[in-house]
Amino acid sequence: MVDTLGVAVIGFGWMGRVHTQAYARVRHHYPRLSLVPELVAVAEEVPGRAEEAAAQFGFASTTRDWREVVADPRIEAVSITAPNFLHREIGVAMAEAGKHIWIEKPVGLTAEDAGAVADAVTKAGVQGTVGFNYRNAPAVEAARELIASGEIGTVTHVRIRLFSDYAAHPEGALTWRYERERGGSGVLGDLASHGTDLARHLLGDITSLTADTAIFLPERARPTGATAGHSRASGGELGPVENEDYVSCLLRFASGARGVLEACRVSVGEQNNYGFEVHGTKGAVFWDFRRMNELGISRGTTYQDQSVTTVYVGPGHGEFGAFQPGAANSMGYDDLKVIEAYRFLRSVAEGTPHGATLTDAVHSAAALDAMARSASSGAWAEVAVGA
Repeated sequence: MVDTLGVAVIGFGWMGRVHTQAYARVRHHYPRLSLVPELVAVAEEVPGRAEEAAAQFGFASTTRDWREVVADPRIEAVSITAPNFLHREIGVAMAEAGKHIWIEKPVGLTAEDAGAVADAVTKAGVQGTVGFNYRNAPAVEAARELIASGEIGTVTHVRIRLFSDYAAHPEGALTWRYERERGGSGVLGDLASHGTDLARHLLGDITSLTADTAIFLPERARPTGATAGHSRASGGELGPVENEDYVSCLLRFASGARGVLEACRVSVGEQNNYGFEVHGTKGAVFWDFRRMNELGISRGTTYQDQSVTTVYVGPGHGEFGAFQPGAANSMGYDDLKVIEAYRFLRSVAEGTPHGATLTDAVHSAAALDAMARSASSGAWAEVAVGA
């Protein structure tokens, strides 16, 4: 038996569109899913944008005030893709209203914000899924299993990189993303949040770290109208960039492993250069998001001069089989969000979490807070969850 689940999307920039498309596609890839999402409402404060979304995707109603979603009995689950500074208020309100939430990272501006949403979800007994999409890549899931199996021995160190050029243009508009009050911690929340989640997903808890940050483009022009994504603006009044363009970080894990995490939003010549290299006492595993369906694997007993083999993931890895029939057929970014939608809906249907949860968001946010403290003090910082 198939039931419908009334859903709403709050915030219809690029990520709101991605969530909506994932809802539209999820039953195509998971025909046995017992819940079918029904697009009930879209909330977006920019005039006309919600109406455009409804016309294109078939939302039954529109609003400019997300609070109307709280009171709507038709809505049982909500995608929260609004700016970071609204995550806590919206997330807590939806959970307290008994609505399941699929919320984008970093879930607020601080670990305290993420913890407040997590607490509200727990108290309300609803499900909460978080948008750590890169962990959904079948190759990442295969790497995690490989590491856990001991095939590369005891993990000694990892390097995680997240380089992008989305903010590299000097005419990039001074949107909320560059403000402390509304955007939070810059590239830490944008990209390093994914890095800390991947690090913990693959290697376990991070216990302490030391970090350095920098702002390389200190001023940008204020936009004169509504913006979406990473818009440009020129000729407007210049304002200060208040949060980080770049972070480098040394990590220590509870397992004894060490790590390096580096993220930058102004890396000219780098387009979504995200990935990791995990080294163990007997081998290594390598992943590059730009070659999302491949793994580089070194394993064996030769140690010195041991070769690396390219492995193409296939239907036996993660959720690959829901999208392609055989190895080396490509999957893309939006497919990762369809997997996320599936796991969210499955969580609601079964009453058991599947995929990234608010607990994962709290751990990631605690590491980001530690990075900010370390960059300010110049000292090592403990990653304190719930402190």
